[in-house]
Amino acid sequence: MRGSTHTTADTHPPTRTLGHWIDGKPAESTSGRHAPVYNPATGAADKRVALASAEEVDGAVAAAKAAHATWRTSSLAARTAILFRYRALLDAHRDEIAALITAEHGKVHSDALGEVARGLEIVELACAIPEKLKGELSTQVSTRVDVASVRQPLGVVAGITPFNFPAMVPMWMFPVAIACGNTFILKPSEKDPSAALRLAELASEAGLPDGVLNLVQGDKVAVDRLLEHPDVAAVSFVGSTPIARYVQLKAVEHGKRVQALGGAKNHMLVLPDADLDFAADQAVNAAYGSAGERCMAVSVVVAVGDTGDALVRRIADRARALRIGPGDDPASEMGPLITREHRDKVASYVAGARAQGAEVVVDGTEYPAPAGHEDGFFLGVSLLDHVPVTADAYQDEIFGPVLCVVRAETYEEAVELINSSRWGNGTAIFTRDGGAARRFQLEVEAGMVGVNVPIPVPVGHHSFGGWKESLFGDLHVYGNDGVAFYTRGKVITTRWPDPADAGINLGFPSNS
Repeated sequence: MRGSTHTTADTHPPTRTLGHWIDGKPAESTSGRHAPVYNPATGAADKRVALASAEEVDGAVAAAKAAHATWRTSSLAARTAILFRYRALLDAHRDEIAALITAEHGKVHSDALGEVARGLEIVELACAIPEKLKGELSTQVSTRVDVASVRQPLGVVAGITPFNFPAMVPMWMFPVAIACGNTFILKPSEKDPSAALRLAELASEAGLPDGVLNLVQGDKVAVDRLLEHPDVAAVSFVGSTPIARYVQLKAVEHGKRVQALGGAKNHMLVLPDADLDFAADQAVNAAYGSAGERCMAVSVVVAVGDTGDALVRRIADRARALRIGPGDDPASEMGPLITREHRDKVASYVAGARAQGAEVVVDGTEYPAPAGHEDGFFLGVSLLDHVPVTADAYQDEIFGPVLCVVRAETYEEAVELINSSRWGNGTAIFTRDGGAARRFQLEVEAGMVGVNVPIPVPVGHHSFGGWKESLFGDLHVYGNDGVAFYTRGKVITTRWPDPADAGINLGFPSNS
């Protein structure tokens, strides 16, 4: 949902059209609407993707609803057997999936492989669903009365996922949802849809029954229909904060459960006792990896005390040495941005920051495109120092390879700065002081905290999610929160009376 959808004709007509996956098979679109799918390294659109009509979304929901009648009653053993086969297929095809990501998103192949690996963690979590769905039982709560608590699926649920992780974020959602007994409608980003489509194909190959996992390509038309459809019980979303807020409001208006993960402005606090070489390495990794198109990217370094100048020099040296090129070149460390428009918007923040008082230490807007890729959506990395907190580069989620450095005299000033942000996705502290780190964990207002870890994305059996304007809804994704989101509790009170219990008692039930 980040950026805009381009529906104008490309100079070179696309050669392949990507459609939907409905009821266990490919489904060509009947809407007559399409959008180009670009290769960010070349700027060419050799594919196009269908944009579903509301009626096509209805067809996917109908398939999911029909499949739910039998899928919800399938045994946990049957579900996990399919998921184990699915995990094996994903592992066997991880290089192929990563290549699809690189071709349409632009990130380097090693980064794309890492994305697939992190998605596989959640498939493995789903394989363990019998452990996660264990209920509770209390016996003899009253005379010959037992009480059990169980969790049951919601029905048809939907996921709306962003362009920056076209395989991982879908895998955050649908494996857990279907393991819990739901059926699923996935609406991936229209900018890089091939990886998600391949995930759906492999699920069918693993033996997932028709209609359990469906995929509709599309834009706002498809999103709105999913948010309005009376047979969709819940919606998961990852994207920008304005769209996350919209998704929550519209979903709740139509009586749906919702988890909507929004944007971020992640701060990395560096104390004077930190290893500055290590901190600089990690700041570069976290700020510029995947061209900064990560909601967990470090976009602000807060240098405390007298560390600022030495730290900035180290970051600048490393930033200038980065190799930027097409993602399928093994020598490339960073690839292009997703679209030409997004590239230009990111670049505008660098010029704007200079005008608003920041020092531009490294100017990525001057970086030349790699030879042979002059039409690609390339941008160099930028490092901005002494950034005023009123500057747009500090206030906005840039979602690109731009790192801001701000200075703070004390730890307390730094934490106050971080906590004043309207976002609370992730944050990190770099220090050798265990007491300071422990204090930071308790005091900072963010959903995910790293101690000498710049991108603290939780492993699969913990849950991912932020605070404040980084999350709309009560439950995070995957882990125990993911299982709770895709199920609802039911409490069953049972008594098998003794024949001697006959009689009528109109009094209020109480324990005895």
